[in-house]
Amino acid sequence: MSSVVSHKTALPAGGGAFELSSLSVGIFLNDQPTHRFAHDTTLTTHIPLAKNQGWILPSGSQGVCEYDDELEFVMVSLDDAMLDEFGLSTGFEFEAVVGDIDPLLLNLSLTASTALGGGTLYRETIQRALAAHIIETIRPTPDWHVGIEDARLRRVLDYVHDNLSEDLSLSTLADLAAMSATQFSKAFKKEVGQTPLQYVIVQRLELASVLLKTSQMTVAEVAYRVGYHDLSRFGQHFKRKFGATPAVFRAG
Repeated sequence: MSSVVSHKTALPAGGGAFELSSLSVGIFLNDQPTHRFAHDTTLTTHIPLAKNQGWILPSGSQGVCEYDDELEFVMVSLDDAMLDEFGLSTGFEFEAVVGDIDPLLLNLSLTASTALGGGTLYRETIQRALAAHIIETIRPTPDWHVGIEDARLRRVLDYVHDNLSEDLSLSTLADLAAMSATQFSKAFKKEVGQTPLQYVIVQRLELASVLLKTSQMTVAEVAYRVGYHDLSRFGQHFKRKFGATPAVFRAG
């Protein structure tokens, strides 16, 4: 049975060598300006980490983590069965991430660490959303690149997914693709199967559905986080896609 393990830990100053049997995410809950780190070596490098920064390391990682102040952190681990379930082979390798953590991954990790007292369905929903986003973060080829051969359109898709909270105008996306607005719209619809506007709306609503189920944000905060500044319009679009208002969807 696949699983995600998440817990909050406090350790005294010092640190030392580590070895990880599973793909893991660590998020610092307090600043560590003297943090020193080594991955697959014993030669440490001074890498200051602030609260809400941390690392993502592959299964089998070894190294050293040292700090001069008491450390509070959240640790999330994915077993090999969970990787297999999401289409990644056992022992999947990727470049270690040390420093900034994707905002949604940060939010899901912190939520998962406090969900142990919740109901089984709530806890499992959070854990699966967390696992999916960790894997999306480390997967070498984003799912949205599949079937898209034009590098200009892949660049646009990456930009859309990285900036869902921003004003994603047709002219901005066309400029990024180095096309006229008309050329871009035609090329995008042909390759992706949706107009740029339709695609942006769908991705915003998918992200909103995850945030509603896995975060403590208000509906208004979720709407803003996914690029809606008109709460009524957000509610209309959300109900059209999911068949329920955001509040009802969250409670269901």
